[in-house]
Amino acid sequence: MARPVTLFTGQWADLPLDELAAKASQWGLDGLELACWGDHFEVDRALAEPDYVDRKRRVLEAHGLECWALGGHLVGQAVADRIDERHRAILPPEVWGDGDPEGVRRRAAERMKDTARAAARFGVAQVNGFTGSPIWHLVYSFPPNDWADVDRGYQEVAERWGPIIDVFDAEGVRFGLEVHPGEIAYDFVTTRKTLDALGRRPGFGLNFDPSHLAHQFLDSAEFVDEFGDRIYHVHVKDAKKRLDGRRSILGSHLNFGERERGWDFVSPGHGDVDFGELFRALNRAGYAGPLSIEWEDSGMDREWGVQDAVAFVRRTDFAPSAVAFDAAMQRSDA
Repeated sequence: MARPVTLFTGQWADLPLDELAAKASQWGLDGLELACWGDHFEVDRALAEPDYVDRKRRVLEAHGLECWALGGHLVGQAVADRIDERHRAILPPEVWGDGDPEGVRRRAAERMKDTARAAARFGVAQVNGFTGSPIWHLVYSFPPNDWADVDRGYQEVAERWGPIIDVFDAEGVRFGLEVHPGEIAYDFVTTRKTLDALGRRPGFGLNFDPSHLAHQFLDSAEFVDEFGDRIYHVHVKDAKKRLDGRRSILGSHLNFGERERGWDFVSPGHGDVDFGELFRALNRAGYAGPLSIEWEDSGMDREWGVQDAVAFVRRTDFAPSAVAFDAAMQRSDA
């Protein structure tokens, strides 16, 4: 059986949920991964208003859609990050408050706990997001790093996220960190260190997005083979490297979509991710959850792009075989 195909609504928060749901149904999607911003899923209202989650559920049901996961990326980023003015633009005003960094981190942690409670009330057992990182600024070791500071960074993330995951566990909800530059885990080594720092507890796993490995020259199928038991949710997004001796893999402090960038996010099937091998690896791992399209492509109309992405995923995903391919060649009486 093919996996359900959903759309992460984070890049569509400018549209009211009822409008987006109508479009998603027309595009042939099975469901939506609701972002916790815009009006798609408001955590504070989900806990304060008795009928809020029922109203959201009815919007989805009216269009034949389901929800398997929520996206808490923006608030999650502030839990363990080095807070600066950029965070003000992505955080709810009540989480930003007066902008005092430690206060922002504390309020973000409380909101993530509330996200677990709201997800449980909504009947959803998966929340995806970011953790932030107190050591991302040390990614290039000059001035030379004090490597004890790096180790302390993993400890700090574990200390800040441990109490949050306690609430997730109590609510029967799992958290999936999207392995991503800018987070505490962004490649193989840092993912191992992060899982170890949190004691490899079951409530803390991964939301796997291959686009964040592609521009690092990392193999998505190999990642799934190593961390398959911790992959709780999957994003379908692609990235394209355009390295020609003049463009840098570091992005050159250029915005996405600018011609001189050395890599960019593109619509699924238009980049460097080998989705055929990735889906085989997901089959080996026994992953049967949603394939959630996170659509980002600065050079393509987004509505056309999502429809193209849905067709691509439907065409490319496949169920594992239940029999050996040569079974029919063997005599039953042999």
